[in-house]
Amino acid sequence: MSQSPNLMQPFDLRGLPLANRVALAPMTRARSGGDRVPKSLMAEYYRQRATAGLVITEATVISQQAIGWVDSPGIYTDEMTEGWKSVTESVHEEGGKIFMQLWHTGRASHSSFHGGDLPVAPSAIKINGDSIHTPYGKEPYEVPRALTTGEIPGIVADYRAAAERAKQAGFDGVEVHSANGYLLDTFLQSKTNHRDDAYGGSIENRYRIVGEVVEAVSEVFGSERVGVRLSPNGVFNDVGSPDYRQQFTFVAQRLDRLGLAYLHVMDGLAFGFHELGDPMTLGEFREVFGGPLMGNCGYTQATAEQAIESGAADLISFGRPYISNPDLVRRFDEGLELAPEAEMADWYQPNGESGYTDFPSYQTV
Repeated sequence: MSQSPNLMQPFDLRGLPLANRVALAPMTRARSGGDRVPKSLMAEYYRQRATAGLVITEATVISQQAIGWVDSPGIYTDEMTEGWKSVTESVHEEGGKIFMQLWHTGRASHSSFHGGDLPVAPSAIKINGDSIHTPYGKEPYEVPRALTTGEIPGIVADYRAAAERAKQAGFDGVEVHSANGYLLDTFLQSKTNHRDDAYGGSIENRYRIVGEVVEAVSEVFGSERVGVRLSPNGVFNDVGSPDYRQQFTFVAQRLDRLGLAYLHVMDGLAFGFHELGDPMTLGEFREVFGGPLMGNCGYTQATAEQAIESGAADLISFGRPYISNPDLVRRFDEGLELAPEAEMADWYQPNGESGYTDFPSYQTV
């Protein structure tokens, strides 16, 4: 009888060999500075965590229009591309594999990032929530400008160009960020997409831009090196739609046809839950998505092992535990105690190693 898979076993990600089934989840850490160019400190941060089977970078903006976070990195200039090369090299030198997460913040931005121009969205619907951190301090959210139908091909082209730069920088693949109330997610959500053109109205139309983006970046890397992240249960950035189960089931079915590297589902509820019905589970996605499936959000080693052993997931990504445990894989493998979770105040330091690269690996006496 064959043994059930576990978290520490290798995994073949459509021909890309991973040392284990642990992934470093994408986490914005805001260390690139105002020029959005990755620095040597970022290369060290990712090197420290390169024992993950797969490293997924923090969300990386694909264009100036996509910006919506102070000091987050970009991938739309030559300087940014060169900066990322040191990151991919540091991970590869440790034997790791690394994907870049491609990001457009959409309405979760502010005009102060764009010289006074409003952020863009599928529809002119403002985030109902707390203020946003801008280069000039906290500001209230604004009503975004609805994109015209004619502008959407340009955004798809920006994703493609970002994927080309990611490939030049040495990444093994890319993940399309379609979660957490950012641009692509707001196209999927009936709460935020009130369009009456080809990109709104029906479940299929709301999916259209996601499919076009995935197909565009797949022309660069091949679909087997493209992942997609979804947050079907999420409420972050004021999302959560009554027809979420029908919408995200359809999205997974359509993505299943494309032969993706993986589908990355935030099935856990630690990031907030819209409570519009029962949460969607990995099991539901497994029924309609035949490719590699990754779970995320609030997992412990024990619950991750259960998901892997049951066959519900092939990989599990970890976020917060990886901040203060750069050697998380070793700690899992050897049963070592985890370091306390880092304070939230340390997550987004503007500069410096404090709360970033200064967490020690486990020391044995």
